[in-house]
Parts: sequence; structure tokens; C-alpha cells
Amino acid sequence: MIIDSLLEFSVAQALSATGVSTNVIDLGSDRDIGPGRAMWVVIQLGADAASAGTYQVDLQTDDNSAFSSPTVIGSVSPVAASAKAGARYVMGMPFANERYLRLNYTLGGTTPTLNVNAWLTDQDPTSWQAYPDGIA
Repeated sequence: MIIDSLLEFSVAQALSATGVSTNVIDLGSDRDIGPGRAMWVVIQLGADAASAGTYQVDLQTDDNSAFSSPTVIGSVSPVAASAKAGARYVMGMPFANERYLRLNYTLGGTTPTLNVNAWLTDQDPTSWQAYPDGIA
């Protein structure tokens, strides 16, 4: 899969406390994306999550890049026991949003850790196919 660097929220972002994605996606203007090609937010773990932690990832939108009044428009809560390296969590991108998008990672528990890659894509996750090394 080819990933556009302008559509990446996080690249190998290591978290041990609640925080936001390294990158903010600027859609260029306040507008509804509108019906058309479906978009997906993909969160992929780069390492096993700490089993003693609790995790929630919120997709936030706002009309300014400082996110002074963010609105949550999507959410996913990985379960620590199944949050292993390579695991992917996918949420559909809502049509209604404001100009800027980011992810907010909420970590709880005694020793939470999370290493994530996250991006926005228009490739339907039901059609993704993994191949062993050496096969294209």
C-alpha cells in the first residue's frame, strides 16, 4: 500500500501518556467532504501495547490548527490483550468535518505504552491483501 505523507497522522509515534498525533491534516477549507469515495482512518501498532494499559483513539476535527474547540467525530478502543504489533484498527471517515483533522490518543492504567502509525486513505480495507515477503 502506498501512503501519502500528507495524509499521515503518526509515523512510529511512541506514547507513554495521553497525547495527540504528531501531524495534523489540513483539508484546505472548512467543508463537508460529502458523499463520494469513502475514506478510512487506519491505526496500525508498531509494537505490542502494554497489557496493563487502556487505550482509546479519537478522530478530532476543528476549524483551526490549534484545536481550541475540537469535536470528536470517530473513535476506536483497542483492547490491550489483542493490541499486538501489526494490529490494525480502522474507522470510517465521517462526511461532516471541519478543516483540520488529528488523532487524540488517550492512555490509562499503570504503565501504558503505545507505538503507532496512523493515516487517512481511500483504499477500502476489505480489499487489503497481505503477501509473504518476496511476493508482490
